[in-house]
Amino acid sequence: MNNIVVIGAGTMGNGIAHVFAMKGYSVSLVDISADALDRAMATISKNLDRMVKKERISSDDKVQTLRNIMTNTDLSEAVKTADLVVEAATENVDLKLKIFQQIDANAPANCILASNTSSISITKIAAATSRPEQVIGMHFMNPVPVMKLVEVIRGYATSDEVTETIMELSEKLGKVPVEVNDYPGFVANRILLPMINEAISSLHEGVAGVYEIDTVMKLGMAHPMGPLQLADFIGLDVCLSILRVLHDGFGQAKYAPCPLLVNMVTAGKLGYKSKEGFYDYSHGGKELIVAKTFRK
Repeated sequence: MNNIVVIGAGTMGNGIAHVFAMKGYSVSLVDISADALDRAMATISKNLDRMVKKERISSDDKVQTLRNIMTNTDLSEAVKTADLVVEAATENVDLKLKIFQQIDANAPANCILASNTSSISITKIAAATSRPEQVIGMHFMNPVPVMKLVEVIRGYATSDEVTETIMELSEKLGKVPVEVNDYPGFVANRILLPMINEAISSLHEGVAGVYEIDTVMKLGMAHPMGPLQLADFIGLDVCLSILRVLHDGFGQAKYAPCPLLVNMVTAGKLGYKSKEGFYDYSHGGKELIVAKTFRK
């Protein structure tokens, strides 16, 4: 397995391309936007510079990693010689189904189709293709070059051979793969998102403020960052999307998104990427400042 295609040049996609290219794989990074591809390559270069500065890699390693990545705006063309396609597009089920249909129609018969989805059913994605046994979840964690975990999600029809191949490949990338079955939210987000939702509900109900809730979880539970700050970095829109998948999938009230989260996303307060969520990021510094325009 040498030729890897990564669909989507956002935060997850450029991180996935980065780790494959560092391990010597030939990577084609695909996005409909040439500007997004340019930004992705700039981000990869910056992250590699950081690794060089920390003496984790050499300058020559950086140069070779960048050489291993090509960019492409034509998905159909990019996948024609792929051994593995990793889809890392926006967490939208209709978009993902459309992408997988296009990949399936153009990729070689032996190509494995993987999705970096954080919550959408692999079985549902696989059913949109003619090769469900070759469709699998490969859920990387953010930031991809740093985080060790890869959730490897088996769809209903995913073959043992494909699962074993992806488990071994993840290890070659220096990751720790964990095999899980295909249920809403898998393991990571089935546990994480209800916790985040409960933190938002605690804020909504006036139990404590943003700073206080995050401080309790950081100092009391040894979390590296509080759940509200983490939600900001995940993206409040992404959190809402995952909670809706959980709520729809299980039909249980405990997964219903907090109304405060719904209101904030509706108002465009999406967290770090919009410069405001539970915290204000417009100042550009590292200090956490609770958003002044925050409303219950």
